[in-house]
Amino acid sequence: MTTPKRLIEPTHEQVLDFCGRDPVERVFLEDVARRGLGRFYAVELRDGSLGSLCHVGANLVPSGSECGVFADAAAGSGSRMIIGDERAVGELWDAACNRLPEPREDRRGQPVYAISEPPGPGETGLREATLFDLDQLVPVCAAAHAEELGIDPLERDRDGFRWRTRAQIEDGRSWVWLEHGVIRFKAEASAWTPQAVQIQQVWVDPEVRREGYGKRGMCDLCRLLLASTPVVTLFVRTDNLPAIRLYESIGMERVGSYRSVLF
Repeated sequence: MTTPKRLIEPTHEQVLDFCGRDPVERVFLEDVARRGLGRFYAVELRDGSLGSLCHVGANLVPSGSECGVFADAAAGSGSRMIIGDERAVGELWDAACNRLPEPREDRRGQPVYAISEPPGPGETGLREATLFDLDQLVPVCAAAHAEELGIDPLERDRDGFRWRTRAQIEDGRSWVWLEHGVIRFKAEASAWTPQAVQIQQVWVDPEVRREGYGKRGMCDLCRLLLASTPVVTLFVRTDNLPAIRLYESIGMERVGSYRSVLF
């Protein structure tokens, strides 16, 4: 009979060591560990290293092997999503699905892309966002959120969403390209470590889509970030073919698959 694995709350050093073994797939886990956010559970191996890890917060983010062991932590979490490496999410979902809400969406096989060589210049006006951009950015970020997750965050929690948008700006994790006073392109970093930066919610003004703005904006964003960080990464819905073509056109390569179970 197999002995059930005992969960521990890992040390900061154990988490960083675990994430360092796959800094692209585990970029979010390392980022929140470095920022002291949320709570971690892990399975410790005999040599003191971690075999699996799960962040419990607004989202559940498992990684490593045999992630079904985190089912009890998942069941009591109240999290809105399970997201991460497709195999790890599948193991956790299979073990915990009978104790979690019915998902409103299950996104399997989301391609994870990465780039380490700067693409050609996009010759845009891309820059780091400032608080002077906040009023313009909030509705644009809300539109990107609604396109990506199917929920209008301004209806759910207007003040909270504005605060989060402001926090992204203050943390230096938000970039915009304005043309004639209009935001044509924007993106944020969802995670940033010494080894990788993960981009989220890339958005192009609907008025200029299919005119090359997305490609130009992404080229300049990747060039900016690769000046200080070895790898830029992101993941994308399998049905977002225009975005997939864009990312591949600037030299991003697929390096993995994520799965998102949304409640």
